[in-house]
Amino acid sequence: MPARLDHHSLGLSWTLDEPMARTSHALAVDGRVWLIDPVDDAEALRAVEALGAPAGVIQLLDRHARDGAALAARLRVPHLHLPATVPDAPFEVVRVVDVPRWRERALWWPARRALVVAEAVGTHPFDTLGAAPAGVHPLLRLFPPGALRRFTPEHLLPGHGAPLHGPAAAEGLRAAYARSRRDLPRLARAVVRMARSR
Repeated sequence: MPARLDHHSLGLSWTLDEPMARTSHALAVDGRVWLIDPVDDAEALRAVEALGAPAGVIQLLDRHARDGAALAARLRVPHLHLPATVPDAPFEVVRVVDVPRWRERALWWPARRALVVAEAVGTHPFDTLGAAPAGVHPLLRLFPPGALRRFTPEHLLPGHGAPLHGPAAAEGLRAAYARSRRDLPRLARAVVRMARSR
């Protein structure tokens, strides 16, 4: 399945053309590149090579193994699984969800105002319900995790769906929280439609 490549000022994001639109990111920092929740796509990884030397692979969600460990081994770099910190990198690790069967971290890059979110917030229609640029994951909508509310990103890089840049990033995150509970009836209708279509 081909990936859609999105070159941007932080590096590269690539999204698979599949129902869940899994998105991976490569962040370039001073000639070194960090891969976040990567899926092995040949074209994307060729583009990543042009960004700099690989520094590490970061897994932000306990169940988002994807191809991270295999890529880290191939590139001979550390595989950081739910890290508390990322050594020698300008990222802050944010604890988003920490319950049984759902442990999630996010990355905040203060100098670039970039927020990388694995699952709690996404831009995929499954998250947005067609109502906003970004949305809180359906299973978190009743009690959305508060850890991300404090950020006003200029770049929002989700684990599912296309990245948002510029004013759309901050607006998308704001709208995701503002609509989290308000859109529960819309979510219920979407679930009913999905059930009927099977």
